[in-house]
Amino acid sequence: MTTDQSRFTHEYQQNAAWRAASQWQQRARQARTTRRPSGLRLVLVSLIGMVTLVFATLMALTLSLVGLALMPFVRHRMKKRMETYRADHADDITPGMTSRAAHHDSARVWEGQCEVKSS
Repeated sequence: MTTDQSRFTHEYQQNAAWRAASQWQQRARQARTTRRPSGLRLVLVSLIGMVTLVFATLMALTLSLVGLALMPFVRHRMKKRMETYRADHADDITPGMTSRAAHHDSARVWEGQCEVKSS
């Protein structure tokens, strides 16, 4: 059994990709063991993260409140625009007056429609 195992191990060691991978693993192990995060560094990173989260939350809250405070002004402006639009597109209902829409419709001629005007 050991002969089969040693034969496979020898074949892997002959492979260039296998050797490169094992060298990469050895370098990774060495880098991992020599570099341990210190307690002070962990505390600083967590404090910076917490401060960033609090700042982002306050900014979101502030912008939401500003948006809510501006809503009545936007609503008023939209109502004024809608009133002017309705006034511009309204039909005149006074007797004897022809509306713009009726005047434009009488001048149109559709396909297959013939209209004779007498003078």
